[in-house]
Amino acid sequence: MRTILITGPGGSGRTTLAAATALAAASGGTRTLVLGADRTDSLGAALGVATGPKPVEAAPGLTAWRPDAAAGFRDDLAAFQERATGVLDLLGASRLDPEEVTPLPGAEELTLLRALRDAALTEAHDLLVVDLPPTPQALALLALPEELRRYLRRLLPPERQAARALRPVLGRLAGIPLPAEWLYETSTRWDLELAAVEAVLADRHTAVRLVAEPGPAGADAVRDARLGLALRGLPVESLVANRVLPEGADGDGPLGRLVAQQRKTLEEWGGARTVAHLGHDPRGADDLAALGVPAVNRDTSPVEWPIADRLAADGVLVWHIPLPGAIREELDLIRRGDELVVTAGPFRRIVALPSALRRCTVDGAALRDGELCVRFAPDPALWPRTT
Repeated sequence: MRTILITGPGGSGRTTLAAATALAAASGGTRTLVLGADRTDSLGAALGVATGPKPVEAAPGLTAWRPDAAAGFRDDLAAFQERATGVLDLLGASRLDPEEVTPLPGAEELTLLRALRDAALTEAHDLLVVDLPPTPQALALLALPEELRRYLRRLLPPERQAARALRPVLGRLAGIPLPAEWLYETSTRWDLELAAVEAVLADRHTAVRLVAEPGPAGADAVRDARLGLALRGLPVESLVANRVLPEGADGDGPLGRLVAQQRKTLEEWGGARTVAHLGHDPRGADDLAALGVPAVNRDTSPVEWPIADRLAADGVLVWHIPLPGAIREELDLIRRGDELVVTAGPFRRIVALPSALRRCTVDGAALRDGELCVRFAPDPALWPRTT
């Protein structure tokens, strides 16, 4: 199944274009599911239907779904209280009733990730369109599965689970309590769920459609978004310039200056697809169809971080990391064990080194034409030893 993640700066019309993208695909005969998590149901307002925790048919061939973050949070909390009964009783803690529970910050994001995983596993649709939050929150959301899995592996290493049967003995010998069985089971379940979300994001059929209004603010937002997405290894399916004004406005008036500003940005964006301004907020199927939103590209080139062959001159390995729009002064690299910490502007990612580079030392780095080239020199001291 093809998955299109739609995001853009706040107020750029990304939810409207998510609805229009899904409707256009469904009108072309593609079985489509559009997924949103906005608690105000702006997605349903654009489609002209009310969306909720159960999928609804918004149009022929189009299903809309807005999962309930509160219900999911209550279920998770109830399961936690059930598993932690012994600890809660020992502490004398009173349990929370489901009726008094409200979602904590982050519950909507986790609910959307779970819904994304569940939707991608079904075979009822050919295209999944996801209305993500504004770009900064969307990038943090897309980084969440990888980061949470990394935290879980550090806090509860998988190799320690092999000693489950010995934990009572080890606890007595060490004189300290070891993690309970349910904690490891919960960690394993979370790891599997997060791995499933990661698999959807890393799938070659998953890409991002950026939405922005052409102008200085939109150009800055698109530049940052492309950098953040490249660092996560997510390809951009297309850039859609929304609310483009018609040509021919008076060049001396405010409208004419705005048209000139949009034209300049569109020239900088090159192959951006344009969606005209309707003169009012689009509502319902007729307005969405009138936008003429471009069809979803079937093929998108993945963002790859290739390792070059040995260079003839000095015999080093070079790791090529695409970072379009990166600024040299805002780049930082730290080698920590078998990981590389990459910071580019406001974005940061910790990635495991490929096996070929773990036996090397960092020999330098350079930024050329939007690509970070990290040099690694083979280190015989790190090679496996034979006995």
